Amino acid sequence: GLQLPTDSRGRVWVHFTDHDPNRFVSVKDILSGAVPKGRIAGKIVLVGTSALGLLDNKTTPVSDSMAGVEVHAQVLEGALTNGMLNQPSWALAYEVIIALATGLAIIVFAPMLGPVILLLLGAAVAVGLVGFSWWKYKNDSLLIDATYPLLSSWIVYSALAFMNYLREQSGRRRIRQAFSQYMSPDLVSQLAQSTEKLVLGGETRVMSIMFSDVRGFTTISESYKKDPQGLTTLMNRFLTPLTNAIIDHKGTIDKYMGDAIMAFWNAPLKDANQEQNACLAALDMQRRLAALNEARKAEAEAEGKTLVPLDVGIGINTGECVVGNMGSDLRFDYSVLGDTVNLASRLEGQSKTYGIRTVLGNTTANAVKEAFALVELDLLQVKGKKEPEAVWTLLGDREVLRQPEFQTLARTHADMLSRYRGRDFEGAESLLETCRSLGSRFGLTALYELYRERIAHFKESPPPEDWTGVYTATSK
Repeated sequence: GLQLPTDSRGRVWVHFTDHDPNRFVSVKDILSGAVPKGRIAGKIVLVGTSALGLLDNKTTPVSDSMAGVEVHAQVLEGALTNGMLNQPSWALAYEVIIALATGLAIIVFAPMLGPVILLLLGAAVAVGLVGFSWWKYKNDSLLIDATYPLLSSWIVYSALAFMNYLREQSGRRRIRQAFSQYMSPDLVSQLAQSTEKLVLGGETRVMSIMFSDVRGFTTISESYKKDPQGLTTLMNRFLTPLTNAIIDHKGTIDKYMGDAIMAFWNAPLKDANQEQNACLAALDMQRRLAALNEARKAEAEAEGKTLVPLDVGIGINTGECVVGNMGSDLRFDYSVLGDTVNLASRLEGQSKTYGIRTVLGNTTANAVKEAFALVELDLLQVKGKKEPEAVWTLLGDREVLRQPEFQTLARTHADMLSRYRGRDFEGAESLLETCRSLGSRFGLTALYELYRERIAHFKESPPPEDWTGVYTATSK
């Protein structure tokens, strides 16, 4: 009536114990009569060897070397005492069900719980499975293998982690593509590798702000009244090289406002040479615009049309701003706010007043005056501001700065301004013609015509005694 529990392959699972010397009786002692008869009588006796050299020693879960005859003895002990381990036929089905359940739970709850909570919950489930397996082993001698569901669950978790990694990489590629439309690809690459450098939500930072706007855009628009698609094509053709000039010099495009561009430097990544890069971008924009006008001129001549050349005014100012996500909970943009921004916009508007292309705020000018050809335009109090600002124009890079013609112009121009602000209008007027002659090649003819009109006015109607040379703008 003895029954041995076997698995589906007809195997028995031995509940091994440690090596027990009391199981052994030496044959030599039996032959010499040294063993009491009671030690053998009525017992099941297995005859075997234990010497290593006879090659009947086996590795078991509890011993590196156990005599084969002792393994047989432990099998008999388990059979006679009902102590054999049992791996029931339903154990595999149970393990598969647990594996499927835990795998599905990971798939369902992973997006809801997040990685940390999911990992803690997974650890708790793993401890529970191992504990249940150990409890059935100790109390019921049942073999429920927890490693299979644990391994399958880990595979599912690893697959999800890998998929999330792929999605993260895909997201980073989308970020690169999106931000590459606004800033230098080098900056985008740095942000993708070190996202902590992108501080969102608003931070105070010294920045350089640029505004550029097309001169006479209304007239240009009227010429495309019957061809709005042609106007769109022209704007795209115009904005592309100017945008590239800004991005190539580490600028960030804030927004397009019709024909106008707003850009800034020193965010989201810091730029130690922000003022220089902004000025380089302004000069590059003018060069690219000139090339575009040449191409459009050739096209117009070939088609027998009249060309309206494109020209821009540029304002650049440096100072403290707040940069970050601006907008509402539903929609926001990475943008910049502050008085520095407003002044940059006003400076761009005043480029028309002075008849020049680029106007720099005083802070920007002081940061770049050793590297660029600058001349001071005026002490300007823009509309809406109470304090005047010394404003400058950008005429060229270091190569222009070193030219003798510019050096002579800069000295003569500074002398003219000094006499003008000192109320020596006769002396300032005497220098105007020299300034006009020297400045014509730098595009300053309209500026000196403006000062000629002012001086003529002040000679007839002298300013008050407390006049300091400040010009108050009447328009934006």
